[in-house]
Amino acid sequence: MAINDYSAAIAAELKQALAGVSEAEVERLVDAIAQAGRVFVAGAGRSGLMMRAFAMRLMHLGLDAYVVGETVTRSLAEGDLLIIGTGSGETKSLVPMVEKARSLGAVVAAFTISPASTIGRLADVTVLLPGAPKDRSDGGGVTAQPMGSLFEQTLLVLGDAVILRLMEKLGLDGKAMYGNHANLE
Repeated sequence: MAINDYSAAIAAELKQALAGVSEAEVERLVDAIAQAGRVFVAGAGRSGLMMRAFAMRLMHLGLDAYVVGETVTRSLAEGDLLIIGTGSGETKSLVPMVEKARSLGAVVAAFTISPASTIGRLADVTVLLPGAPKDRSDGGGVTAQPMGSLFEQTLLVLGDAVILRLMEKLGLDGKAMYGNHANLE
């Protein structure tokens, strides 16, 4: 198969996945972000990279946003929001983080394939993303792509859609956001 064929197949899968995302769930997340004191994001592996990109855009909006684990990340407190990106909802490094956030009175949101998972059940706001688990040893799945690629791509694109919705809700445009872009490059 040619690269263009692979790209077209990926784009078709991504379009179908995004069409299945609940507008109501996303709107609850948008409201939680808009009401949060500070926003913290976390994820592991490639999902973590997508969450880092999301945090950057939140910062560009002018929000007080942090990536958990960075040296400049502040302490989380009551009234803050922790957003987790996890396909399985069982990532061993993320479960204690969610439990700690809840014990501190923070709101927890999760992007996940598995809302019935540990993290899905602990989250106050859950956004179900279509995708397939990384381990598809049973041969099943909704994607031809390897491992968690469809989930991770959906997470990145949906994160940008959430930013667009927040821009609309907060009355911001790209020019206002550019003022928060790094200028020491």
